[in-house]
Amino acid sequence: MATTLVVRLVVTTMIALGALAWWPAGVTAQETIRIGCPTKTYFPTILATVAKEKGLFEKEGLRPEITIYRGGGETFEAIAANSADLGPVAVPLVATSRKRGVLTKIVGGNGDEWSGWILGVKTGSAIKSAKELDGKKVGITSAGSGTDTLALWAQSEARATFQRVGVGGGGLVPNLLNDNLAAAVIYSPLSYQVVSEGKVRVLIDFATAMPPNLIGGWAATEKNLNERRPFILKGLNALYGALEYMRNNPDYAIKTIASNNELPMEIAKMEYEKTFLRLSRDGKITQASVEKAMELAAASGVKDMAPAAEVFMNVPITPTKP
Repeated sequence: MATTLVVRLVVTTMIALGALAWWPAGVTAQETIRIGCPTKTYFPTILATVAKEKGLFEKEGLRPEITIYRGGGETFEAIAANSADLGPVAVPLVATSRKRGVLTKIVGGNGDEWSGWILGVKTGSAIKSAKELDGKKVGITSAGSGTDTLALWAQSEARATFQRVGVGGGGLVPNLLNDNLAAAVIYSPLSYQVVSEGKVRVLIDFATAMPPNLIGGWAATEKNLNERRPFILKGLNALYGALEYMRNNPDYAIKTIASNNELPMEIAKMEYEKTFLRLSRDGKITQASVEKAMELAAASGVKDMAPAAEVFMNVPITPTKP
C-alpha cells in the first residue's frame, strides 16, 4: 500500500511539472471580473463589450463576466451583495447607502453632463410641462437609478409629485407609447431614436436644464478597494481603454453602437458624438462635481447622505491599449 501511494505521488508530481513546462511563458492565470451594467442600451454596456471584444480585459489578466440588470438600483445591489465587482452608479445612491452601512465608492467618473437624458411624453400627449405630471405615472428604470435621480429633480423643479414607476430600461419606451405611463425619463441613445422618429416629445432636456454635476461613475465596494485595489484598477484600465479605442476608431465605434442597440447608423453616430465623446477619459472626479450632484439630490428631497469626500476615490487609471 505504501509503495503504491508513493508511486501515485510521483506520477502526479510528474504530470503537474509536465503541465507547467507546457504553460506558455509570460501567461498568467486570469481572474474573473464581474461587470454589472444597468441596461443593455447604455454606454457602460458598450464600453464593457468593446473591452471584451478587443481583449483589453485579457491584457490586464482578467476574464470578464458582463451582467445586464434592470437599472442602476439593481446594479448597485449586485455590487453591494458582492455579485458584481464594478458597475456604474449614481452619486445619491452611493451617498445615502453609506449612511446605512453599505460602503461603496465611485472610483471612475463618467462625466458631468446628462447628455441625451430627457423627460419625455408621447408626441400626441396633451401634457406641455412637467408641472402637469403632478400625481401621474412617470417611468424610471428602478429606484435609486439615474432615471430616478432625474425624476426627483424634475418634480422638485416643477413643484409637483410624480408617481415614479420602475419598469426597467427595456420597459420605458413601450410603456410610454402604450399609455401605461404619462411620461418617462429616457436615456440616450433611446432618447435620440424615439425623438427623431417623432414618437416622443421632450419636456425637459437634462443636459441643458441641469448645472454640471457628476452623473455617476464606476463603483466598487470599500472592501474590494482595501483588499483588492490592483484588481479593481485593472478592470477600470480596460474600461477606459475601451473608450480610448472607440475615440480612435469612430467607424468601428458607431457600428458597434448601432449593432448592440439595434439603431440606425445616423442615431448611433449621434450617440457616439453626443455621449461617448463627452465621457471622462481618465475617470478623475472632483469633489465640487460630487457636491453639486448631492446638492441637486438634496433639493429634490433626498436626505441623509454621507459627506461628499466619502463618496468617491480617485485612482491612477491607465487606459489599456489593444
